[in-house]
Amino acid sequence: VQLQAFGGGLVQPGGSLRLSCAASGSIFSIRAWGWYRQAPGKQRGMVARIFSDGMTNYEDSVKGRFTISRDGAKNTLYLQMNSLKPEDTAVYYCNVISYALRNDWGQGTQVTVSS
Repeated sequence: VQLQAFGGGLVQPGGSLRLSCAASGSIFSIRAWGWYRQAPGKQRGMVARIFSDGMTNYEDSVKGRFTISRDGAKNTLYLQMNSLKPEDTAVYYCNVISYALRNDWGQGTQVTVSS
């Protein structure tokens, strides 16, 4: 699966951004779609994930602020980010895991939260 993420940028604290990730290829093989992020000097970690049955889970610090969703017709994954904080600053990556447990990654998109 090929993934292309976009929608990052610079936003002030308290602002909002929506990330998008367009997928192509063996979409039918995808078990879960997710967003991960990596801040400078830190390991990449999961932000939010949505499974093929619609179940979602979120990293604790983003619960209530971020929403993951997917448009099946457009093969696109979204991450709506509200009430952004400086600590949300990171490179965000989209990811899919197939039923065969193969991981595919998109290129990162930078999100910077700063006044």
